Amino acid sequence: MSQAMMSSKSITTASGNKPHVLVVEDEQDLQDLLRYNLTREGMDVICADSGERALELARQKLPDLILLDLMLPGVDGLNVCRTLKNEAETSGIPVVMLTAKGEEADIVVGLELGADDYIPKPFSPRVLLARIKAVLRRAGEINPPSADGEDCINVGDVVIDRGRHEVRIEDDPIDLTATEFRLLNLLATRPGRVFTRQQIIEAIHGGLAAVTDRSVDVQMVALRRKLGDHGSNLETVRGVGYRFKE
Repeated sequence: MSQAMMSSKSITTASGNKPHVLVVEDEQDLQDLLRYNLTREGMDVICADSGERALELARQKLPDLILLDLMLPGVDGLNVCRTLKNEAETSGIPVVMLTAKGEEADIVVGLELGADDYIPKPFSPRVLLARIKAVLRRAGEINPPSADGEDCINVGDVVIDRGRHEVRIEDDPIDLTATEFRLLNLLATRPGRVFTRQQIIEAIHGGLAAVTDRSVDVQMVALRRKLGDHGSNLETVRGVGYRFKE
């Protein structure tokens, strides 16, 4: 792998903060190289050298992105990804798999588990950074301003502020994951319209991640819970999908 350093131009999330990246890599030299280069790009980096530690940190810190090696001691990367994608609080965290395994079967398994991208070793640090930024952008973490010029959606006591990438209920901020925010924004932008699960997957993940219908259901349950009484605005249309109450 080329050890050329990435550019020093920093990036920030939609809220103006540094992207928080969890690097999961048991090879110390590579872990140090990734930490150094990503930090130079303005990212806040934490590291884990095992699957167990990765799960612990992901649940505690809820990073904006996880850079995940597959070949790990103990719990391997595929099982780490599977576990995180099956838990409501962590299911929306983008995962970029980084591994020496380059066979098509491994790529397919990783994407089917919900990984957002897959980068085989050896890799170019510049290419890695570009892919990370693309995944963060799709996840809504480093989005450009909204194309329609409307930064806020007001639905009763619920305010969806796309400029700040936050949701407030009666001026109290609601802690949503990137995926939950995009899901709420999608439905609230077109109240009354029914979105199929596949349409939701394509809109939220750009059609690039193999996310299952079950993942959408799990994200919806988590979103309703966080919205409290206002969660009833998210209606299930049995056999079809979901809509925001008109």
